[in-house]
Formats: sequence, structure tokens, C-alpha cells
Amino acid sequence: MLAAAPTETSTLVDALDAVLPQTQCTRCGYPDCRSYAAAIAEGSADIDRCPPGGAEGIERLARLTGRPARPLDPACGTEGPRLLAVVDENWCIGCTLCLKACPVDSIVGGRKRMHTVIDRLCTGCELCIPVCPVDCISLVDASAGRTGWAAWSAAQADEARDRYAAHRARLERERDDEQRRLRRHDEPVDATTAEAGAAARKNAIIEAALARARANRP
Repeated sequence: MLAAAPTETSTLVDALDAVLPQTQCTRCGYPDCRSYAAAIAEGSADIDRCPPGGAEGIERLARLTGRPARPLDPACGTEGPRLLAVVDENWCIGCTLCLKACPVDSIVGGRKRMHTVIDRLCTGCELCIPVCPVDCISLVDASAGRTGWAAWSAAQADEARDRYAAHRARLERERDDEQRRLRRHDEPVDATTAEAGAAARKNAIIEAALARARANRP
């Protein structure tokens, strides 16, 4: 089989990405929906790895690729309702880790300040759950039991795609700011050093917040 020309591959990636739900949940095994679309187009990934898209999502990918539809790969998860992250305001310590983890910036808040989720923007990706040091984030059904594309819409997916691009741009700006800060102090500016410096400051903030939370517990 002849390999597709670069322009043909790019067009197919665009088409595949357009029918993915853009939750950016990484359950497919790829860092984002676009990367999964690229892997499908290249032939290195099958079309059965997107739980948020569910059975209908697989049908959409099958029509674009000409591959037969198949059941969702259970190793990636199961099709279910769209979930909404909810922050327990009584336990939030304002560590900001969930802000960075949220791929669409649906969580708002500041350091040492209570965070909250903007309901309509949350994709239910669950990525904020493992990073919360005090387990103050839970998930609730946001689609009344509807699953897959019945729980999501093309308009929501388009908005999530745009917000993900903005999120990545914000993180890039923050990395650039960190490198400029290091330059002003004549410190090494390689990416590893910059990330280590940012991580150290983040850890200090978290430790202080955890100490306050422990002190406030009955």
C-alpha cells in the first residue's frame, strides 16, 4: 500500500480531529485528540480508543478511514455520561495544580484562593482529579445518563478545541516568562532547569497550603 502524500495525510488528520469530542482526556493513550487523529491517519492507532466519543464516535472514524467499526477497546475505558468536575470549596487549598492540569482552562482561581469549575466549559476529562493533593474534586453526571455524542455536541467540541489551543499557548507563555526570569538572574535557561525552578516554587506553595489545611482541621 502506497503511503499517503503529506497533504493527504494532513487533510485526513483534520477530518479525523473534527469528529473527535475534544475532551483532551488522554484515555486513548495519546496526549490530546489531535495526536490521536494523527496516529489513526498514520495507521499506528486503531479507531476504537475514544471512550468519550463512544460507539457513535467509532462509527464516525470508521466512515472516514474505511476501516470496519468495532467495539470500544476496554483498555481505554468505557462509554459513559459526560462528567463534571466539582470542587469542594471547604477543602480547596488554592494550590493551582488543577489549573494547569485542566486542558481547557475551565477551572478558575488563584494561589491560596478557592477554585471553582465553570460548568459549561468542563469536558469531564478527569485530569484534575489525580493532581489534587487534598482530594477535594469529585465528578458528577452532567448529561443525565446520556453517553458518547448524545452527551456532547459539535459546538461544545469546537469550543473545547479552541480553549485547548489557548491553554497550550498560555503554558508556553509561562515557560517563556520563567526562562526570562532565569536570564535576569544569570541562571541556566534550559527547559529542565526552568521546569525544575517552577516545580520547586509550586511545591513550596502546596506544602504551605497543606500545612494551613492540616492546622484548620478539627
